[in-house]
Order: sequence, then structure tokens, then C-alpha cells
Amino acid sequence: MASHRQPTSKIEVLPPRNEAREHLLAIADILAKVLDTSIRIPGTSWSIGLDPLLGLIPGIGDVIANLIGTVILGIATRLQVPRIVLTRMSLNLLINGTVGAVPIVGDLFSLWFRSHARNAALLREAAQKPDRETHADWFYVAGIIGGTVALLLLTIAFMIWLVYRLWTILSV
Repeated sequence: MASHRQPTSKIEVLPPRNEAREHLLAIADILAKVLDTSIRIPGTSWSIGLDPLLGLIPGIGDVIANLIGTVILGIATRLQVPRIVLTRMSLNLLINGTVGAVPIVGDLFSLWFRSHARNAALLREAAQKPDRETHADWFYVAGIIGGTVALLLLTIAFMIWLVYRLWTILSV
């Protein structure tokens, strides 16, 4: 009696989860491109996206650009990238939003910094190598926090010095 075994296929079909993961990464890449590099400036090698253009709208433009950028952060959360990568991505958005709030200078900064492209690259790297070393991420986060604290302390010291100088000049 012969057994009727079905031949096993040597073609491996990837589970839908990997397909969904690639789809989400592609969405993040497209969003980053639209926000940071979608419009080529004629005659130059530079390109701009919606982020610096939206930043020209007083008050709300940078908020809108960063809200759109948080979609990439949401994708990273859904793909369960390491928390330190999420922190680094959040800091990129915070830096872009904070500096972007300064008229003109912030828009020029957004052209250079391209936080959404940085976040999409961080997301792709973390999603493809979930067990990667994160020492560089921790160093980056510590540097940003340390730099922010140092800048804040210098600003406070400058303000105290300025008030003191004005007080001595006006009290004479």
C-alpha cells in the first residue's frame, strides 16, 4: 500500500507579518520624503519638503508638520522598536519643533536637519535589526539632554547677569 504524501514545496512564503512590516516601513519612508525632500529646487542639488514650507505659516505651521511627523513615531511604536530608538526619534521631533518655532531661522534649520528623514532611517535600521547595539543612541540622547541643560543654565546665568547690570546702571 503506497502512501499518498503530498510533495513538500521548497518555496518559502514569508508570513504576512513581514509584508505588513515592509508596508509600514514604506509608509514611513514616503512620509519622510514628502515632509523633507519632495520638491527639488531647480538648478541646485537641494530639495525641500512640506515641513519647512508649513513652517512659514505663523504659529501653527510647525505644529502641523510635527503632528504629521509623529505618524512615523507611531509606526515605530507599532513595530515595537527599542525604547531608546523611540526616545531618539522623539528628541528629533522635539528639536525640529523647538528650533522650527523661530521664524525663518527655524525653517532653514528644518531644511538642514530633516528630522523626518532621520526618523525614517532610525526606524528602518531598528526594524531590520531589533537586537542591534544601542550605545550610540544612548550617547545621542545623553548628549542632547546634557546640551539642553547646559544651554538652559547658560541662559539663566546670562539673564541674571543682564538683570544685575541693568540694576547697577539704573540705580546710579
